[in-house]
Amino acid sequence: MNYHVLTLFPEMIEQGLSASILGKAQEKNLINLNAVNIRDYANNKHKQVDDYPYGGGAGMVMQPQPIIDAYDSIVRKLDHRPRLIYLTPQGKTFNQDMALELSKENSLVFLCGHYEGVDERVVETIVTDEISIGDYVLTGGELAVMVIIDAISRLIPGVLKNDQSAETETFHNGLLEYPQYTRPADYNGLKVPEVLLSGHHENIDKWRKEQSLLRTALKRPDLLEKANLSTQDLKILKKILQK
Repeated sequence: MNYHVLTLFPEMIEQGLSASILGKAQEKNLINLNAVNIRDYANNKHKQVDDYPYGGGAGMVMQPQPIIDAYDSIVRKLDHRPRLIYLTPQGKTFNQDMALELSKENSLVFLCGHYEGVDERVVETIVTDEISIGDYVLTGGELAVMVIIDAISRLIPGVLKNDQSAETETFHNGLLEYPQYTRPADYNGLKVPEVLLSGHHENIDKWRKEQSLLRTALKRPDLLEKANLSTQDLKILKKILQK
């Protein structure tokens, strides 16, 4: 996966994604990160990339020319027009299904907005996707971009040490993940469920499935409406909710 991030603060992107699992993934060339400074494409001596909005109003708006020129520079290098994702509170709310879909791309371009956003002509001409990470407003799109890149990258084969991790955790198949435990088996009287110590894999899988269904029903019942539940899942769910 090749990520290209159009930003006014490339160091923020580079530093934020250089540690831990994503840092190691870059070292192994499983993902590549190209933080592009939009100011480098400003066509004025002061490198100004924003201006007052037509019609009046508070704040400044990012100009179209530097953004579109920055994107076009990537297009020339790749010899095709990759998807450009604009991070905006007006976009579709990001979720795990979107992360999975985006992880299948070879290259993605992200646009980090600032101030009062970007000139609408940017959205009309080069933006392919508008995405939000929640119903709130940030000072810029960089933090949102890092959240999305993190979510996508862990779905790329080889990024996680155990690729099965991404297949069993929260939101896989629309359910929350089951509880996790590690040593010691008894901590101040708080004990790990006996079934996890039994070594009986079939019983462990059954317990985990039940816990996943129960947690989803108690914490995020809205997810059950969209979850891909089998007839057996529905029977288990009905049984545990009757207890």
